Amino acid sequence: MAQVDTLFSENGHEVLRFADLVVGEGVQANQFCIRHNDRAALIDPGGDLTYTPLTIALSRRVNLDGLEYILASHQDPDIIASLPRWLMHTRCQVVVSRLWSRFLPHLASSYVTGKMGEQLQARILGIADEGKMLPFAGTELWVLPAHFLHSVGNFSFYDPLSGILFSGDVGASLGGEEGCVDNFADHCHSMQGFHRRYMASNRACRLWVAMVRKLAPRMIVPQHGGYFQGDNVGRFLDWLAQLECGVDLLDSGNYRLPSADW
Repeated sequence: MAQVDTLFSENGHEVLRFADLVVGEGVQANQFCIRHNDRAALIDPGGDLTYTPLTIALSRRVNLDGLEYILASHQDPDIIASLPRWLMHTRCQVVVSRLWSRFLPHLASSYVTGKMGEQLQARILGIADEGKMLPFAGTELWVLPAHFLHSVGNFSFYDPLSGILFSGDVGASLGGEEGCVDNFADHCHSMQGFHRRYMASNRACRLWVAMVRKLAPRMIVPQHGGYFQGDNVGRFLDWLAQLECGVDLLDSGNYRLPSADW
């Protein structure tokens, strides 16, 4: 059964978190919807494992005719592999790093030639590395650089009205608290292995943290696992800023010829 949490609701502006949509062996992921009156934006909608249950749960809360954007933090299958279905059944634009925009046709082979190919390109909004402020139903959504924090072309998304930062895989956890994180000291252990492997370097972490501190977000919500609010926003940023990860941990032992063991 899909879990739907309302993270913010005020004056016709609503932020929804969808969880527990994956059945079977796939990795669980969170999907997010920002609704402002009759318009909506969907963040990191996922792949085939999430499309049907997400569509059912989303259509109970949002008119899909008003879906204006799909925002993709990066190019992974659990982020955007359901693209062809959203293109077919809605009129949305797909917002993604310009680095990855030219690869999206690989996910939508039926759209790549002739007039259909032109229509596909018209619906992909490739964002330059510096990010962008997107107009949205009389408000704005911010596309913020998060490059090399799991993907070379990576973005976070910020909703100024709710004060929520959608951080993609930054802050993701496996096996920790779900929902709002209560005990950060315990929860950080469920983030450590993932971040040490999938974040590029402490330098990238520190630069992202410095940018995010200027926002002072009310909440940070990753694509996997629990989310942070209140004092835990600051605790998470402090933790990430000092984390050694990625190339910080490499030495010659990571680049050895394989040995014959047969």
